[in-house]
Amino acid sequence: MSPTILAEHRSKSKLLAAALDVVRAKGYNATRIDDICAAAGVTKGSFFHHFESKDDLALAAAELWRMRAKACLVQTDPEAADPVDQLFAYLDSRKAMMAGELPDWTCFAGTMIQEVYATHPALRDACQKTMSENAQALTEIIMAAMRHRKIDAGWTAESLARYIQTVIQGAIILAKGQGQAQTAHESMDHLRRYVELLFPRPNKS
Repeated sequence: MSPTILAEHRSKSKLLAAALDVVRAKGYNATRIDDICAAAGVTKGSFFHHFESKDDLALAAAELWRMRAKACLVQTDPEAADPVDQLFAYLDSRKAMMAGELPDWTCFAGTMIQEVYATHPALRDACQKTMSENAQALTEIIMAAMRHRKIDAGWTAESLARYIQTVIQGAIILAKGQGQAQTAHESMDHLRRYVELLFPRPNKS
């Protein structure tokens, strides 16, 4: 790869990473192209070399966020003897992420959807794709757990996956409102206790 192409690749990557950071810190509507360029350490000319508009960058950033979200699920253990352990590992990892400065662990897709759901349908749909894929991956884990524990319930794996997403997104919103993570941690603890009630540990006596 030539030095020029490598530099262009780096500047584009910086812009995408900056977009994720700035939008999570300020919100999409309040974010300006100048803010993203400043955070990325690149010129406005470099921005328009890679992207036609802020919306164009946001679509690319949404795709980057989707790939990151998929990686979070991959980090769970697919070889776990009990799929419930894999589900708990996911819940624990999501709680563990809720540390440090709020913009560092809030959800880009959730932030975007809250702001643009009625005004930017293409951006809404791009971010919803992350939510849908995450819910589908969780559904598959939950279905495996239900089969393993021989659970035949009046609820579905799909509905539980959506509920888990709802609690996580709601916990993030509460944390933003209070400016601290404690409420989010409490919500994740209650969520884990709820899942433990649905998938009780088998007696080993």
